[in-house]
Amino acid sequence: MRCCVCLFQQSLRCSPSKMAAGESNSRSSCLNLSASGPLGNAPPSNSAHSSPASNGGAVGAAAGMNRSAGNANPRSGPESGGGAESAVRSTPSAQNPPRQSVAQSGAASGAASNMTATPSSSSSSSSSTASSSVDASAAVSSLPSSPASVLVYREPVYNWQATKSTVKERFAFLFNNEVLSDVHFLVGKGMGVQRIPAHRFALAVGSAVFDAMFNGGMATTSTEIELPDVEPAAFLALLKFLYSDEVQIGPETVMTTLYTAKKYAVPALEAHCVEFLKKNLRADNAFMLLTQARLFDEPQLASLCLENIDKNTADALAAEGFTDVDLDTLMAVLERDTLGVREVRLFGAAVRWAEAEAQRQQLQPTPENKRRVLGKALSLIRFPLMTIEEFAAGPAQSGILTDREVVSLFLHFTVNPKPHVEFIDRPRCCLRGKECSITRFSQVESRWGYSGTSDRIRFSVNRRIFVVGFGLYGSIHGPTDYQVNIQIIHTDSNTVLGQNDTGFSCDGTASTFRVMFKEPVEILPSVNYIACATLKGPDSHYGTKGMRKVTHEAPATGTKTCFTFCYAAGNNNGTSVEDGQIPEVIFYT
Repeated sequence: MRCCVCLFQQSLRCSPSKMAAGESNSRSSCLNLSASGPLGNAPPSNSAHSSPASNGGAVGAAAGMNRSAGNANPRSGPESGGGAESAVRSTPSAQNPPRQSVAQSGAASGAASNMTATPSSSSSSSSSTASSSVDASAAVSSLPSSPASVLVYREPVYNWQATKSTVKERFAFLFNNEVLSDVHFLVGKGMGVQRIPAHRFALAVGSAVFDAMFNGGMATTSTEIELPDVEPAAFLALLKFLYSDEVQIGPETVMTTLYTAKKYAVPALEAHCVEFLKKNLRADNAFMLLTQARLFDEPQLASLCLENIDKNTADALAAEGFTDVDLDTLMAVLERDTLGVREVRLFGAAVRWAEAEAQRQQLQPTPENKRRVLGKALSLIRFPLMTIEEFAAGPAQSGILTDREVVSLFLHFTVNPKPHVEFIDRPRCCLRGKECSITRFSQVESRWGYSGTSDRIRFSVNRRIFVVGFGLYGSIHGPTDYQVNIQIIHTDSNTVLGQNDTGFSCDGTASTFRVMFKEPVEILPSVNYIACATLKGPDSHYGTKGMRKVTHEAPATGTKTCFTFCYAAGNNNGTSVEDGQIPEVIFYT
């Protein structure tokens, strides 16, 4: 008695010419194994309209086994080529349109198991299971029908497992492969849906979400699962990682892959996506990535985006993607103290965003609607940090601010004591790290008068720093408001490098009170500068027993910043190294 394998091989050696006999009046199907994938397996089709792939060897084996069991096929015979021919002939019906099938070959045992057919959504319910007696019509329904098809048979490759020396290689072979697959995913929506084969065990091993889906208390028994919210490329990248640990992400797919990795709880792939985004973070995409980082709850990536925006604020605001961010992301940026841009440019960027947002909400870009869509973000613009010229030429004429707000800000710029304004007047410092300060007096005394002359002291440092403000003494007569102008002047060129015309309130104690520049002032090593403060107000405290050299040592790094103070020639209201005003310098390294 011939063994089943002999019958199986004999059924595959049928001549294509013989098998084509009797088919001149009907369309024939093509089972083409010539364009095979690894080990004779053709790459699977991911079309949503494709049925599960059938095994070329299994079709012939089924026909051979039918003959050996005495189950004669009505259309088989010496002229027609037997059961193998009937297994590849089909005529599509209106209910069952022709569907593409991808041939896969495997071991003889795998060939039988792969005969299980999963019906597509467009076909009626039908299935067949490979056994010693197989209904050939079940296999027919999964084969394409084409009048131009040519029957091509080739010997299947058996024992593919033996050619894979590691578990990783064997699982990688199964990626996106119909061999042994027991579930299919319909990924995407509309015309972009792809039908992707998978293996429950492989997915459950790599993802707790898939484990619960297939093995939990409410496990699904469906062999086809729809995923309309996932992009096919991202889902394939996820499967590729689960099957082989290989990472396949690019600029176009990284965000959808990150979403998919989070959805199916694969933190290792999440980490690869975040690392990819970090390496590709630039000023022109920082706002877009910040939005995605906040959406996907990636605080580390969000922090890096914000740091990039701090360093390259002007370029980031000018990027095309800036106007596409959501309001919460815009507010998260506007509230930062470390943005490196003038406030008037920040206002201009906010107006551009408001115009784009009004268009998204189908509103006319009127000043009223711009204010409406900005909402609380408008209060984060620090109008008091602008010069009066910048404010008059821009925000005051924009129509976005109310008349009351415009008048209040103009009064803030021009009169003293300055009226309260509803906008933040705290300077932005485009520097990171810890604020530092030094005090040059060791004792405080009373009564230092002011008559319109500036208090001035010359200084230099041993390393590059950024001065952001001074600490000044206040009144000896209790709580008082002062008007003050502070400056830093380059000694050799007499150039004013930074200034602020502002005011401060004191409580009558001998403490110092902070007065800040609108922007940090860069101080270079071994260059002479003059610190200048012109106060208008009652007599104040003053410092004595001044030090010519004062050193600040950073606690964390031990880095030392040494200040050297000298007498400033000219009118200085009596301030010197030994005593006077400007007791404190506030800076960043």
